[in-house]
Amino acid sequence: MQAEYLSAATAMEEALPDVLMRIVSELHDVAYLIERIEPQLAGVHGDAVLDAAERMMVLQGIDLAVQKTRGLAEFIDTITASIPDSWIVDVTTALNLVKLADMQKALSNGMRHGHSQPLGKAAGDFEAF
Repeated sequence: MQAEYLSAATAMEEALPDVLMRIVSELHDVAYLIERIEPQLAGVHGDAVLDAAERMMVLQGIDLAVQKTRGLAEFIDTITASIPDSWIVDVTTALNLVKLADMQKALSNGMRHGHSQPLGKAAGDFEAF
C-alpha cells in the first residue's frame, strides 16, 4: 500500500547529501543488527551445533559482513561531505523499490540521521507479514 502511495505521488526531489546520509544511517543500523547475532551463535550448544571449523567460518563471515557494512557507511559518509547541497536527486523510483515500510519511511522523510528500525525494538518484536 505504501508503494502505491509513493508511485502516485509527485517526484520527490531532495539534496543528494541528505539522501546519502540517511543511507549511511541505515547501513550503521544493519551493521549493528548483524553484530548482535554473533554472540548468539558463539554460545549455541547441542546437537544442532556446527563443528568448530564451520562455526568459526560462520562467525568470521558475520564479522566480515559487519566490517563491510560499516566500511560502506564510512565511504558514503566521507564522499558525501564533498557533494554540494545544490545537487538534487529524485528518489521516487528508488523508494518504490524498498520493500520494508519502516526503511522506506526513514529514507524518505527528510530526516538526516533517522533510523528505520528503532534499535530497542529490534529484538523480540516482530511484524507479521
